[in-house]
Amino acid sequence: MRAKITYFITAAVLVFYFVLVGSRGLMLIRHGTPVTVTFGVAVLILPVIGVWFLWKNTQFVRRANALAAELDAEGGLPVDDLARTPSGRIDRDAADAVFTKRREETEDAPDDWRTWFRLAVAYQDARDTPRARKAMQRAIALHRTSPSGA
Repeated sequence: MRAKITYFITAAVLVFYFVLVGSRGLMLIRHGTPVTVTFGVAVLILPVIGVWFLWKNTQFVRRANALAAELDAEGGLPVDDLARTPSGRIDRDAADAVFTKRREETEDAPDDWRTWFRLAVAYQDARDTPRARKAMQRAIALHRTSPSGA
């Protein structure tokens, strides 16, 4: 729940920023000189890119959460029983051991979105966020192309 609140607060701050920057860009364009119009258009590009990025990330999170809910309903979510450090972080050796198992499962069933989902969780536990995101994107793509998500 804490992650959702943080996400919504961050998104709200970003939207506020996009509106603020966008209004400044429009003010520059309305000024009407070639230089201010050029700067105004350039300034408007930033919020457009930001909105696109925020939208794509929101879609990714929604789709990943939908897969998690489906996997949970099937009883296939990975159990978080990894050893933790005193600070609460997942122990690297424990995460690596689970990662090896998840990688082997994915190699055995490369067209199953469920194995890719669990691999994404293992990557995240091992603190490899870029690969976790790619594995989750693969799980989402496989889920979309599989008949009725099965």
